[in-house]
Amino acid sequence: MTLLDKSLKRSFDIFFSAIGLLFMSPLIFLAFIVASLDTKSCGFFLQPRVGMCGKTFKVIKIRTMKPCSSLNTVVTTSKDPRITFCGRFFRKSKIDELPQLLNIFLGQMSFVGPRPDVPGFADLLENDDRIILSIRPGITGPATLKYRHEEDILAAQSCPEQYNNTVIFPDKVRINKKYIEEYSFFADLQYIWKTIFGR
Repeated sequence: MTLLDKSLKRSFDIFFSAIGLLFMSPLIFLAFIVASLDTKSCGFFLQPRVGMCGKTFKVIKIRTMKPCSSLNTVVTTSKDPRITFCGRFFRKSKIDELPQLLNIFLGQMSFVGPRPDVPGFADLLENDDRIILSIRPGITGPATLKYRHEEDILAAQSCPEQYNNTVIFPDKVRINKKYIEEYSFFADLQYIWKTIFGR
């Protein structure tokens, strides 16, 4: 990715995240209120994620899950009992992702890029795979689109966490490396279009 690519990508992120925050603030606020009542906790969910250069930051999402003492995993399936009634709607409609517009505006994320993982995944990458940490993580991208129904895929596995670690995560690494190595701003626009319109 050239310096021009990085400048264009960041300019796009700043402009459209600001526009998004301006117009989506009422929906984000409403979702926050509903999530607070639904989960009986703060409607915003902040979680450490690994960002560019391996630095951690706190991703901001609408809270969609409640505590469950019988589960202790960061891998979520569509059958996860921690997901609340309203949370399922927020996750399916992607409304829970809207607060990440602030992460983008602050320069912690981008619209397009590898999804930011919790510590214990991307930060443990080695050798050429660490190219994934050379750019800001994103809300969407080729790997995100391929695994748009990841929670359903994991729900069909006998051991979701193992399947994620041995099949899905390595495949995402491969896809994200290719995305960076063959980067184009036009491709970013296509990923955003496919994310919004499902085409």
